[in-house]
Amino acid sequence: MNRLVAGILFCFITLAVNAGQPSLPKGFISITPRPAPALSLKNLDDETFTLTHTNKRWAFVHFWASWCGPCRREMPSIEAISKQAGTLNMDFFIINTAESEDVVFSFLGSVAPDVNSLLDLDGLVTEKWQPRGLPSTYIVDPSGQIRYVVLGGQDWHRPEYHSFLLKLGNDPL
Repeated sequence: MNRLVAGILFCFITLAVNAGQPSLPKGFISITPRPAPALSLKNLDDETFTLTHTNKRWAFVHFWASWCGPCRREMPSIEAISKQAGTLNMDFFIINTAESEDVVFSFLGSVAPDVNSLLDLDGLVTEKWQPRGLPSTYIVDPSGQIRYVVLGGQDWHRPEYHSFLLKLGNDPL
């Protein structure tokens, strides 16, 4: 009888702790928050984009390369979800890892022409973030803490990803 009561109590405590947290879509890993490394990179139009803790919005930081098969497959869905940045109240940093402007331009032109990719030409920003592989995505909260990591390619325009990111974007913390 005591085991039954303890089991029920455990379930209620677990539900209470997780009540305010949205369920995680496939591939998302909730991590102990840690500071996001600063980044400042240029895009193909030579415009600089910077992520700092003062952005005060959630950020979607995604590392990719044209030679990466999963990156190639997911790029059209990255393009689709990044077009919803305003609706999601989220900043998007789509970062190519150590490839030339010509390679990035040619690849995006054929696969996802509207993606505004940032160029980590020397790979130093990628080195600071230390992705475990490509593609890798980090979800950074408005105070500059990495909260979630997504390893591998995802189908980002699926409803569960959109709903999750929408919830985050509307949560100021």
